[in-house]
Amino acid sequence: MSTESISDRRKHIRSVSVTALSALLGVGAALASATWVGLSDAAAQNTQALAFVLGAILVQYVLINASGIYGDDEFGAKHYLFIAFMTFALWFVTWGILLTAEVSG
Repeated sequence: MSTESISDRRKHIRSVSVTALSALLGVGAALASATWVGLSDAAAQNTQALAFVLGAILVQYVLINASGIYGDDEFGAKHYLFIAFMTFALWFVTWGILLTAEVSG
């Protein structure tokens, strides 16, 4: 019984750390996009901002594989999609907030 609770706790910590890393890098990519592209009226149409979110996704894949959080057989397509979605979603929301705050401010 105690090994199940340790295993469950390890899985929980692993999932929380992967989710937190995705969220932080998504927000960081939005801030980097705002710094690089600026927050003018044409910034929302600039495709260079997408380079930062794609870079953040690729960096996470490398970090997670290098850190050994997942075993060789545990990191599958579902995990890749989760990381990509979470990073993009946080980037998109933060980028949208930054763009609308600049327009109204």
